[in-house]
Amino acid sequence: MNWDQLQLKPRIISAVQRAHLKSFREVLVFSEPDLQKMTGLSRPDVQELLHAAATACRTRQPITALQLQRGECRRLESGLRLGTGCPVLDQLLRGGLPVGGVTELAGESGAGKTQLGLQLCLSVQYPVEHGGLSAGALYICTEDPFPIRRLQQLISEQTSLRSDVPPSLIGRLRFSDNIYLEHAADLDSLQVCLSRRAALLLAQGRVRLVVVDSVAALFRCEFQPGDWLERNKQLLTVSSMVHHLSHEFTTPVVCINQVTDVFHQPESSSSSPSSSVSPALGLAWANQVTVRLMMRRLQVTVSRGDQSSALRRLEVVFAPHLARSSRDVAVWREGLRGVLDPVLAPFGPDVAQQEMVLPLPLGSV
Repeated sequence: MNWDQLQLKPRIISAVQRAHLKSFREVLVFSEPDLQKMTGLSRPDVQELLHAAATACRTRQPITALQLQRGECRRLESGLRLGTGCPVLDQLLRGGLPVGGVTELAGESGAGKTQLGLQLCLSVQYPVEHGGLSAGALYICTEDPFPIRRLQQLISEQTSLRSDVPPSLIGRLRFSDNIYLEHAADLDSLQVCLSRRAALLLAQGRVRLVVVDSVAALFRCEFQPGDWLERNKQLLTVSSMVHHLSHEFTTPVVCINQVTDVFHQPESSSSSPSSSVSPALGLAWANQVTVRLMMRRLQVTVSRGDQSSALRRLEVVFAPHLARSSRDVAVWREGLRGVLDPVLAPFGPDVAQQEMVLPLPLGSV
């Protein structure tokens, strides 16, 4: 780093070099009185130094409150959302996932989290007028192999799922060529992937969606219960990386999360404790996500023709722009579809058959 890059008086630069301050960011760590003691500079000179260092570290021009009100911020002006490919879920999310911020999708195994992640990887490739972002997706696997066969099935059924899109447009999209896969076996690999490969793909405009499936797997296998301090430190590092990617490139980041059992002590001593599930990684992670969605698998199935599916429920747990609410969905060959009523057809103009609600058999989708 060259201090001559800053438009500062020579005496200020000399004082900074004598104090062995090696970077702009290092200057900003110290308070104004501390810098006066370290450098021997006057208060006006220190204020000038701090202003110059802050300007050098700023990656973009600041946005005033008036600009925000007028919608001159890029994200607010466009109001961009990444659609899910399902009108019922888009209605729940007020248009889809926000392009700025980290969305957590939590749920038990088999709840349908990966199904929704795959569907988003296809949805992002559509033009903006059809709920997409006209770019590809980066899918980072940390535990299970990538479900390539299910992805191929979803691609082949896009004309059934997206009846709102002209078939000619769907036929021109090369879905599989625009989904980039990465496998991260440990936290070091995940951090390298986020800081280098993901950043490169986003900078080149190849992708506008990052999916991490799942964020909890690596932390659960690398840390023991007593290592909570180091675990939280690494958790905040990963969180900082995904937030930087999201805001720097105006890109939605989806972190799929596992759940953990929570036991509730009853008020009456004669009653047995009850249990429920909550997203893994605790409060340290919960404070890092912008939107938290929970997906649950219900104990009923819905049938449509020769297909049957366990009914799922997608719930908005918290979001800065959404009220807490939920919608029921089912998983069909073409993907996730919202179910407005368990005895009615799924939302969508191309489906007119009624659904029947049945007890959940073992081995259902």
